Amino acid sequence: MASGWANDDAVQEQIDSTIDDAVARARSELPKGESLTHCEECGAPIPEKRRKAIPGVRLCVKCQQEEDARRSTFSGYNRRGSKDSQLR
Repeated sequence: MASGWANDDAVQEQIDSTIDDAVARARSELPKGESLTHCEECGAPIPEKRRKAIPGVRLCVKCQQEEDARRSTFSGYNRRGSKDSQLR
């Protein structure tokens, strides 16, 4: 189905681009380097098993959960312009 000047694969290309951007952003936020022995936020010790499981870890579990909760409010996707949000 043609849609004006856009080619037939334009929607899929935009979806793929959005996914690629999200994956790149997530990868850039992964911890890198040497794991800390103590949390950089609260100073609590970081268990050795956590340091081995997540190379480059910088936060204890509690502080990481708080950080994840803060970040979960951000979405790189503009839902106001999507058809699904208009149906709600």
